[in-house]
Amino acid sequence: LSQTVEHGFPHQPSALGYSPFLRLMVIGTRSGAIKLYGAPGVEFMGLHEENNTVMQIHFIPDQCQLVTLLDDNSLHLWSLKQHGGASELREEHRFTLKGPPGSPPSATQVTAVLPHSSREVLYLGTESGTIFVVEVPSLRVLEDRSITSEAVLQRVPEDNCNRRACELVEALREHPKNPDQILIGYSRGLIVLWDLQNNKVTHHFLGSQQLENLYWQRDGSKFISCHYDGSYTQWPVSSDNRQPEPLENTVPYGPFPCKAISKIYWQTTKNGLPYIIFQGGMPRASYGDRHSISVIHGSHQTAFDFTSRVIDFFIIFSSEPSAEFDDPAAMVVLAEEELVVIDLKTPGWPAVHPPYLASLHCSAITCSHHVSNIPLKLWERIISAGSKQNIHYSAMPWPIDGGTNIAPDPPQRDLLLTGHEDGTVRFWDASGVCLHLLYKLSTVRVFLTDADPNDNMNTLGEDEWPPLRKVGTFDPYSDDPRLGIQKIYLCKYSGYLAVAGTAGQVLVMELNDEDAEHVVDHAEADLLQDQEGYRWKGHEKLKTRDGAVRFEAGFQPFVLVQCQPPAVVTSLALHSEWKLVAFGTSHGFGLFDHQQKRLVFVKCTLHPSDQLALEGPLSRVKSLKKSLRQSFRRIRRSRVSSRKRRGGGNASEVQEANAKFDQDALQEMELAPVQRKIEARSAEDSFTGFVRTLYFADTFLRDSSRHCPSLWAGTNGGTVYAFCLRVPPAERRMDEPVRAEQAKEIQLMHRAPVVGILVLDGRSTPLPEPLEVAHDLSKSPDMQGSHQLLVVSEEQFKVFTLPKVSSKLKLKLTALEGCRVRKVTVANFGSCKTDDYSENDLAVLTNLGDIQIISLPFLKLQIRYPCIRKEDVSGIASCVFTKYGQGFYLISPSEFERFSLSTKWLVEPRCIVDMPEVTSNNHVHNKSGVENAARKSSSFSYSFVERKSGRLMEHALLNDEKVLKEIQSTLEGGR
Repeated sequence: LSQTVEHGFPHQPSALGYSPFLRLMVIGTRSGAIKLYGAPGVEFMGLHEENNTVMQIHFIPDQCQLVTLLDDNSLHLWSLKQHGGASELREEHRFTLKGPPGSPPSATQVTAVLPHSSREVLYLGTESGTIFVVEVPSLRVLEDRSITSEAVLQRVPEDNCNRRACELVEALREHPKNPDQILIGYSRGLIVLWDLQNNKVTHHFLGSQQLENLYWQRDGSKFISCHYDGSYTQWPVSSDNRQPEPLENTVPYGPFPCKAISKIYWQTTKNGLPYIIFQGGMPRASYGDRHSISVIHGSHQTAFDFTSRVIDFFIIFSSEPSAEFDDPAAMVVLAEEELVVIDLKTPGWPAVHPPYLASLHCSAITCSHHVSNIPLKLWERIISAGSKQNIHYSAMPWPIDGGTNIAPDPPQRDLLLTGHEDGTVRFWDASGVCLHLLYKLSTVRVFLTDADPNDNMNTLGEDEWPPLRKVGTFDPYSDDPRLGIQKIYLCKYSGYLAVAGTAGQVLVMELNDEDAEHVVDHAEADLLQDQEGYRWKGHEKLKTRDGAVRFEAGFQPFVLVQCQPPAVVTSLALHSEWKLVAFGTSHGFGLFDHQQKRLVFVKCTLHPSDQLALEGPLSRVKSLKKSLRQSFRRIRRSRVSSRKRRGGGNASEVQEANAKFDQDALQEMELAPVQRKIEARSAEDSFTGFVRTLYFADTFLRDSSRHCPSLWAGTNGGTVYAFCLRVPPAERRMDEPVRAEQAKEIQLMHRAPVVGILVLDGRSTPLPEPLEVAHDLSKSPDMQGSHQLLVVSEEQFKVFTLPKVSSKLKLKLTALEGCRVRKVTVANFGSCKTDDYSENDLAVLTNLGDIQIISLPFLKLQIRYPCIRKEDVSGIASCVFTKYGQGFYLISPSEFERFSLSTKWLVEPRCIVDMPEVTSNNHVHNKSGVENAARKSSSFSYSFVERKSGRLMEHALLNDEKVLKEIQSTLEGGR
């Protein structure tokens, strides 16, 4: 078992950093994780042992190093180092700033961090107003270089400020042209320019409002301060010591009281008009609840309105020291639920489609479905449909492009389909490290809902003020919970897609490369078959649109089957060769011929005591989806997998608390509860008619001489139904009806829910998928030898002979641990040493979070791995296996953890970050010649070691102590 990569958007992000030198972005989270991103495929992850919130992240200038500040006031130094031909992120040092004995915590509570361009020190501003200087990389405090508030006050006229003016350092900024000067901003409005060489204040600036942030203009002649009252001020920095007066004080959205401007950029351009970009500043009364960032360029002004709180943002602009102007290219915004990138070069400032960090949970995920090895033609058609949806995105190349992806190209094209609460299905490229959105399908147009799909939330009148514009895809609100997608089945050979929802709706779709307008045929399937004494108490079915409906290019529905009662569809199967779709609910199951658009049969599976099944999930108890969401809210845990977690002093207490919470959550699950006695259950147990699985097979059902199409169904009460199907030959397919007749009914003695059904051919090989043989991608099944039926219940695996259905062998799960099968699939495991060998096994996920590999057909347990924490009910419920031994499960509402059980199929990031050349004219350092020479020698030796062209030479140098000592002596001797 290898847990390889996390797909999606980090849960609860808390900090953002960017290195223009490395062109890498880093995101920190509340659980102590940091994730670095560069070019697509370049990803690194680190986890602080403390699992504390990451408050700030700063890259060391011109280095492959970064510093993180946690909410426990600890500083951590991380480095990107090469190992085994690839780069790795490692924690080098940790450090907590300590004050003198007896001093209050505020004396050393870090509020601002400034990595100096000399790459030798960090300046740490604190709540007390003192600025400490810490050496890099040792993280040792240089006490003699601290800047105290007393030293600052000595240089500021007494009539202008008092002692409290120097409390809480809000911002530290290095002079862009003179590294011996830093700008210090205190929260009460005092700003001073400090001379590091002479330890004195050269200029002081008195703001009348509480300070939020500072930003230097590129040439160092002016800086901008932004304030709590929604204003920003320009300040000139003169060469003499005259008291500066503000050039301009602006309240962009005044005159009414406004919210604070928490961050600001002033970017110069060749045409002379600057870009002024700031966060916040909205009128407090009318727009105080908006999360906005405003961009002003000449007469153009837009307030980008985000659907979740803005954590931080940065601007990508020209970082070349020789460049005269900033010329901003893009704005990168980290919101609480998504990453948004705005192209500032293109008129209209469109969004850039991100290649990673997808907001998987833009609407809550309700189900997922994986399809391996997609044919090229279908892949291209899906991409084509998706590209038509993305015409409003910018064509700008992805601007965060640091590092090099050296992972091998994916061996095949894989799709991960996610169903969502708002009735959409998203198609993700799951072939490699980056989970990339290809296409989005919406089922809403088929139904009448409160919201008109033609409504455009972004339309603004010409005189609208402030000029708000919605951006981002995160939208957690569903027009109607009945739209939620519960089951998905895609046939990769025919292009047919079946999706089923919360209100009993089953849609069958086919792929169309053009927009089309047509009528969607309707059919009803009465699963109660007019049985007396039953009355549905749940939600009503969705109302459908009359007449023709216009659909975008892509998957377009051509028939809707509505189950009655309109309960959640719990199982779905599609056979594209026979043109049949089967569906099941808690009341029964049915079969529909989507070629003739005719219902073949329905079968009611309700037991007389199943009254609960008639109350409906939205009225009776919380639905499965709701239970999952509640579990996410309850379990406060690290959002990284258990393999990356190290035990701490309080970890066991937290786990005990989580376990207690989850016991409550488990009781609310619609599916069978985890903690129950291992014993035969009576038929009177509720939900015995709940259809858990459906399966099509061409096998021997009536006698051993003739095989025929068949449909198998398994229920929650341990019953298996088998129906013989008569499918007319192709030439008479539209003239004769498909006929079905019940042939078998098997009742498992222990009555455990049936979670999987499988037929093995004469070679004990699972039957191929529909159309797989026709496309020469699988051998024809062996119809000479006897077939076998494998029935997987929650408690055991049992093999029967066909057609007699006599028990052959079985494997019981460990009863003492309360172990239950939650997911099961057939996985093909190929050898990593030879292409000639592969074997089919069962991959099984249990309620304990274990994954077991069980051999076919002899049902021998091969190996067992702990994968998901047993308390993580939502993670276990969301797990999906792939055909080739990989899998995905949700570790948070917005992240999939990817794992692999196969040695051959392994998708994980493998990338390298080279040290770029450091330009010598980065700054004019007013230092002695010896120090400058040492610094140049240092940067040369680092570059020499990191960038030496020959890999062997590099490895030898890094591991040769004599060479390293020679470099060290050279540096120390100043030679």
